[in-house]
Amino acid sequence: MTDTTTPITFTPERLAKAQEIIARYPAGKQKSALLPLLHLAQEQYGWVSSDVMDYVAGLLSILPIEVYEVASFYTMFHLDPVGKHVIEYCRTGPCCLMGGEDVYGHLKQKLGIDTGETTPDGKFTLKEVECLAACGWGPVFQIREKYYMNLTNSKVDEIIEELSKD
Repeated sequence: MTDTTTPITFTPERLAKAQEIIARYPAGKQKSALLPLLHLAQEQYGWVSSDVMDYVAGLLSILPIEVYEVASFYTMFHLDPVGKHVIEYCRTGPCCLMGGEDVYGHLKQKLGIDTGETTPDGKFTLKEVECLAACGWGPVFQIREKYYMNLTNSKVDEIIEELSKD
């Protein structure tokens, strides 16, 4: 979570990485580094607040609105604080046809939250996404880079139980 009393800045290691990424692009084309820099920022802060987006805009010498437009377009960027485990649940037709509606309902009931909410302990956030490109293995959700496929209510219970331990 960002702290409004502390200036937003990358750690020295992330700043060096950001400068390396920016240097990959020709002069005047630094905006091309926007997506990787947003990923670096989210990695450090857990989400991309307007202050963080303003910082990234400054690094790239672009207008803050250019960063806002990109960050708000892609569902991979969190514009609000999120839990430790962001469950990105596929809500498209193929997953729904394979029982996704029931499994998603069970997941929401199990966690006691709805889409876009975070559990009181800060461990889980639910986020709906469009197609995770695993239509043959639905229902599916993703946490970071890991896919959980062929979900059932009992599989959801096992996954949540395991992730609750850390």
